[in-house]
Amino acid sequence: MNRNPLIPFALIMVMGIGLIFFLSVKGLGDMKEVAKEKEGGAKTEETAAAGPEDIYKKSCVACHGANYEGGVGPALKGVGDRLSVDQIKDVLVNGRGSMPAGLVPADQAEEMAKWLAELK
Repeated sequence: MNRNPLIPFALIMVMGIGLIFFLSVKGLGDMKEVAKEKEGGAKTEETAAAGPEDIYKKSCVACHGANYEGGVGPALKGVGDRLSVDQIKDVLVNGRGSMPAGLVPADQAEEMAKWLAELK
């Protein structure tokens, strides 16, 4: 009994093409969901329920440090002495220097700015 040596290669090719097709369809479905999130239409419960400290731990701690001491970004302790709440909110919404805009959801920027202004 001779076995055809091309059969394993043909099976791998068929499975690969099937996987490519599946991932393409999956990606198209996810594309719509990602577009909604970028537009702000579909917010997760986690984002909606997150307080200023949760947002800080998620988005800010990498640059400003776990104890608000600064690092890549400036120290946040005493930022309320240097900037007003409106100025802090403007930085959170629009970014500044190397800080990108949009790290804090716009609907929570006011609450986050007040929290940062009170840090000592």
